[in-house]
Amino acid sequence: MECRVLSIQSHVVRGYVGNKSASFPLQVLGFEVDSINSVQFSNHTGYSHWKGQVLTADELHVLYEGIKLNNVHHYDYVLTGYTRDTSFLEMVVDIVQELKRANPNLVYALFVFSLCDYVPQNLYPVYKNKVVPVADIITPNQFEAELLTGKNISTEKDAVEVMDLLHAMGPDTVVITSSDLPSRLGDRFLVSLGSQRHVRPDGSRTTQRVRIEVPKVDAVFVGTGDLFAAMLLAWTHHYPNDLKTACEKTFSVMHHVIQRTISYAHELAGPGRRPSPPQLELRMVQSKADIEDPAIVTEATVIS
Repeated sequence: MECRVLSIQSHVVRGYVGNKSASFPLQVLGFEVDSINSVQFSNHTGYSHWKGQVLTADELHVLYEGIKLNNVHHYDYVLTGYTRDTSFLEMVVDIVQELKRANPNLVYALFVFSLCDYVPQNLYPVYKNKVVPVADIITPNQFEAELLTGKNISTEKDAVEVMDLLHAMGPDTVVITSSDLPSRLGDRFLVSLGSQRHVRPDGSRTTQRVRIEVPKVDAVFVGTGDLFAAMLLAWTHHYPNDLKTACEKTFSVMHHVIQRTISYAHELAGPGRRPSPPQLELRMVQSKADIEDPAIVTEATVIS
């Protein structure tokens, strides 16, 4: 039986971000993807210029009503990304709640998008009090995890406690995509941590936690967070009780896509020149084989 994803994210004509970063990889891995474009821009905002339109909450509601009227609104997953508008975000929550009533097994994956830099402060309480509680999978970075929980992360023990606090808010799967914790492999690596909560048949809970050391890359990419959230959705679907393997697959896909992208960008830029935003667009189509069956280059360690 096919799995269907409703992906509510941004769209760009040129390049890879939002739905352009998520849809193709999910389709490669066998998912049917229905996309609603929260914005439609010429390109991502890291370029010198961009043009486009922003979808309103009312327009989102109209699109969803059209799907519903045709009785084709059964989804297995919902995936959302960047949102700047309170009413739009609240409409997303309403849609997720309605879809969960229709399918109690629906999984909502939330890419917590750079709360520190891009999201207006009036959205913080909406994320904390309305969005995170209905989410099943969330992928914050350290700052976002701290902001959502009110607890700082200075040690691995702190990170575990923060992930437990996030579990208590609702999500069963939490991956802190990057942190300032020191890596055991040296300063050329970032530390990521994940935690997945399961309910046993007898009703008791068990939690698996993992630590991942990720190589740093000296470049700024756009669309990687959207790709990461999509891949974590996909690999936790394929390995629902094995966060270690799901994370290894997800981070390895990211490694292959980023390495292919940075190599191509340096080739285009030429010796000694820093690649431009157009040159750093993700090499998504060229990475199809790695998305389907990634060679594992990033191994996770179970920490509890």
